[in-house]
Amino acid sequence: MDGAGRWAPNGFFHRFEALGVETGRPFVAHGVGLSLGSASPASRPQQRATLDWAARCHGTFRFGWYTDHLGATSLAGQAMTLPVALPMTPYAAATTRRSLAALQRVVPSVGVENSVSYFLLGDPLAEPAFLRRILDRPGMHLLLDLHNVFTMGQNFGFDPRDYLARLDLSRVIELHLSGGSDSDPRWLPSGRTLRLDGHDGAIPEEVFRLFEETFPRCPGLQGVTIERMEGTVGQADVPLLREEVRRTRQLLKRRAA
Repeated sequence: MDGAGRWAPNGFFHRFEALGVETGRPFVAHGVGLSLGSASPASRPQQRATLDWAARCHGTFRFGWYTDHLGATSLAGQAMTLPVALPMTPYAAATTRRSLAALQRVVPSVGVENSVSYFLLGDPLAEPAFLRRILDRPGMHLLLDLHNVFTMGQNFGFDPRDYLARLDLSRVIELHLSGGSDSDPRWLPSGRTLRLDGHDGAIPEEVFRLFEETFPRCPGLQGVTIERMEGTVGQADVPLLREEVRRTRQLLKRRAA
């Protein structure tokens, strides 16, 4: 935000703009600011500002698709930064679907990412049905983050394959792969640790196995993203990241062959 409280381009905007000119490669967008599940009128100014900024970016980058996170990042106008879990009700599904429809007026192909939460309002294995209710319009897709599913399974005690078996994989447009870490046991009085979706480490073997099993069953898949958080990559991490990219491409090429 600039001094007047308006969205303004930063260094990343201009760097990516230059990369687009240099390489001719296509762009997709992935945001956290639209607050898809917010129903409060107090959150609408932030949502409108985010849509205006998305339109400006789309004018430059011509996104193939634009996705955001399941949940609410604005509650009664207060910024939560990370998405807060929604009650998995028909009303919350309709609210999220309306937000996606508003985004579709900017970028015709849109999507929502499955959640990674540390508390839930309901059964985690009910989320696939909730996503199905949300994504029942043309041009609305699922961004399936497999580390999110793995993390939720670790924290809530379910098999990620049970979640994936309930999911409508025909809606998947993009897959995310990433790593994480465990929380500090000092954070909770019980000393319990939680798996964190930190994007700050290697992709676990179990996530690679889920990827190998899942992507062939996603007929609409158009992209795979490996996520790594800025500030967590040192020179020693570069060989690991190259190997993760190589392994991901090899699996995709093997399937194509």
